Amino acid sequence: MVELGRLEKPLLDDFAGKRKIYAVSSVYLPENPDDEYKTLFHKYWDEVIAQIEKIEAAGKIRKIFCEHIVSAEEDSLDAFARVNERAAQLIRKKMEEGVALLPLETEEIYGPLLDWRNCLQVVGTRKVFEQVFDFYTELLTLRFQNIIDVLEKNLADNEAGLLILGEEDRLRLRFPDDIEVFFVRPPSYDDIVKWTRGEMRARKDKEEDG
Repeated sequence: MVELGRLEKPLLDDFAGKRKIYAVSSVYLPENPDDEYKTLFHKYWDEVIAQIEKIEAAGKIRKIFCEHIVSAEEDSLDAFARVNERAAQLIRKKMEEGVALLPLETEEIYGPLLDWRNCLQVVGTRKVFEQVFDFYTELLTLRFQNIIDVLEKNLADNEAGLLILGEEDRLRLRFPDDIEVFFVRPPSYDDIVKWTRGEMRARKDKEEDG
């Protein structure tokens, strides 16, 4: 993993000819967000765009791999835009520059995975929960392997790709040894994490008091 702030000219020369992934953590805007979070959300994506412009000194982005995208058709990107307009705007801007969007998910894995995840939220007995959880984790393992396979098969030598994926999922990936991973993490990401933890503590305190 390479830190953005260390990308000086001598270091850049070390990445010549290598495959590169610029990893961006997905951040979403929930329904009815308060003004503070909305500000942090837009600041985050503004800073992501600025950092990508800098990090492309190590190699211009040629391909984009984004979570939830199951096909290269416009309707798949339109569906993603409904849940993350800012990330979709970034993708469309890059596509206008000639960058290719490649599906990171497969319908055979991703659709059932979402169904089992939804089931986990409603089951009421421990035995059923454990059975559903086994199905869910099996598909989750297949999803992570598919993501690595997509990167391995589609990122050519000396190419750079943009990976948009939740941080928790990214941390569970084992990238091929010959792919150099650059982590795009602007300062506002830590602010979002702090805000989220604060909201969770406040909700927990309210439940305990209530």
